[in-house]
Amino acid sequence: MLTRRHVRIKIMQSVYALSNGNQNSLSDEVKFIKNSLTGVFDLYLIKLAFFKALQQHATNQHKINETQIRTQDSFAPLHQIIANNKCLIFLAEHKKLDLFISTKKMNHWELEFDYIKKTYATLLKSELFEVYSKLTEPTDEQQIRFVVSLFKDIIAPDDSLYHYFEDLNMTWIDDLPLVNTFLLKQLKRVDLDSQSSLEFPDFNENKEDIDFGIELFEKAIANEEDLQKELDGKTPNWDSERIANLDAILIKLAIAELFYFSNIPPKVTLNEYLEIAKEYSTPKSNLFINGVLDSLVKEYEKTNRMNKQGRGLL
Repeated sequence: MLTRRHVRIKIMQSVYALSNGNQNSLSDEVKFIKNSLTGVFDLYLIKLAFFKALQQHATNQHKINETQIRTQDSFAPLHQIIANNKCLIFLAEHKKLDLFISTKKMNHWELEFDYIKKTYATLLKSELFEVYSKLTEPTDEQQIRFVVSLFKDIIAPDDSLYHYFEDLNMTWIDDLPLVNTFLLKQLKRVDLDSQSSLEFPDFNENKEDIDFGIELFEKAIANEEDLQKELDGKTPNWDSERIANLDAILIKLAIAELFYFSNIPPKVTLNEYLEIAKEYSTPKSNLFINGVLDSLVKEYEKTNRMNKQGRGLL
């Protein structure tokens, strides 16, 4: 699930926080980075658990209405349609998901049940459900597509859920696009006859990426003065004080990669930080950072200061 770009963003944020007065010790910040990176998986689990809670709520509503002779619930005949959706049942009864939820104590929606009720009410009144409810015998593909649309059109864009995740863990705000994209792909790939079709990332497999992030952070902090010297004098039209702090951090992180990570091609480093600048810095930052880094790479190549090795580095 993790990508190197996402790791770089986390490192950029930690370096930025330290440069703006964060009082964490380096060891505490390293611990924070590790927790932040591994916490991406927790967000994925909580979002999957939301579907489980939604299906259980539909089932409970259907059972309640079954036991009542008269009901004022205008949606009474419709609860069963949601409760019987095979994809929702697949998620609600998924053994590995249930194990993760109980082991990691991710039963958030039992305490935050109002979010389930609100989403459920929105779903019942949606055009998505109106169309789906008219299918007499929906195919497996149609049932999966319904859940995909439920997530993409109702759950993911919900502002109240966004703010809930922000309050729960502030680092998740940057993780949401990554997790939402991954979860959407997983839902589309679900095979209702195979529980193994739902993927649970193994962070042991991401150890190399996490180690890269920690090393990048440590190199950037330990060599901050040297990295600053590399930047000084390379921007003749800009005094160092006039360069936005975030832009300077992105350039120095890129320089750290160019110097200390021999297996990362320079083009990859430049492209990654330019893309991060587009998203996190000012509109003009991309051109500025591109000009500085392009000039530095050419200089380092001429003076043979980059110790690059391995395939694909040209």
